[in-house]
Amino acid sequence: MSYPTRAARAVCLSLLALLCAAPVATAAGEGWSVAPTGGGRPAFYAEGAPGTALRDTVSVTNRTRHPLTLRLTGTGVPVTFADAGIRVPARTRADIPFTVTVPERAAPGDRPGTIVVRDGDGRSQTVPLRLRIGGPELSALTVEKVAVRGDHITYDLVNRGTTDLVPTLSVHVDGVFGTLLDRAPRTLPVELAPGRRLHLTEPWPDRPALDAAEVRLTVTAAGGARDTARASARFVPWGGVAAGGTLAVVTAAALAAVRRRRRPTTPGPAPERAREQAELTGAAT
Repeated sequence: MSYPTRAARAVCLSLLALLCAAPVATAAGEGWSVAPTGGGRPAFYAEGAPGTALRDTVSVTNRTRHPLTLRLTGTGVPVTFADAGIRVPARTRADIPFTVTVPERAAPGDRPGTIVVRDGDGRSQTVPLRLRIGGPELSALTVEKVAVRGDHITYDLVNRGTTDLVPTLSVHVDGVFGTLLDRAPRTLPVELAPGRRLHLTEPWPDRPALDAAEVRLTVTAAGGARDTARASARFVPWGGVAAGGTLAVVTAAALAAVRRRRRPTTPGPAPERAREQAELTGAAT
């Protein structure tokens, strides 16, 4: 069995070292990065009331040996850049100011977003952006447009406040002879953002065929939000009504025919009498 010489081992070790070091040198020498200006911040943070404009700056560092053409965009929150398309020379850093505008009717709370920078080859880097909107928190909810449609109760839920809501619904229906439906409050699998409207349905597969019902829906949510809406419904078996109406019409027609056959006939006036009346009428004229 032969062993490699010291010179051969030295060559192999040198080649291995070059292979391991090459990728690191390439990444460090030819990459580019994005970060908040000033250093030490892993993300952007902005806080303000509705209607305010908040300003910050993002830095793009080009460590490559050639210039880069980059495109900047924002997601999640309204972001406007001083220059959304930039060209950064080789081994240079560019600082780009931007503005975050808080919408006039924005609800208080935290809104996540990102600053996205993309190069000409489609590669992108992002920096998180957190926007906190100030203002009073108001919990308000309404239930509207309640109606019975077939074997469902339909309704709309509207968030009239400034906070996200997870509503709870209870259903109660009274008929002529007592309670037809009574469902205890339960949490709905929906989340209502401020200003959002949802059209929902509540199944009622065993509704009566003949009755008059009063439907009452009650919704609640955290923060004291509560509302109740009512609707009336009349259930009539129209097939039976149609058959009964046809029978009634036929019976009425038969009775009318019998009455006509039984009615005595009244003889008309004699010809002479009719002529006499005409003559008298003419004399009077």
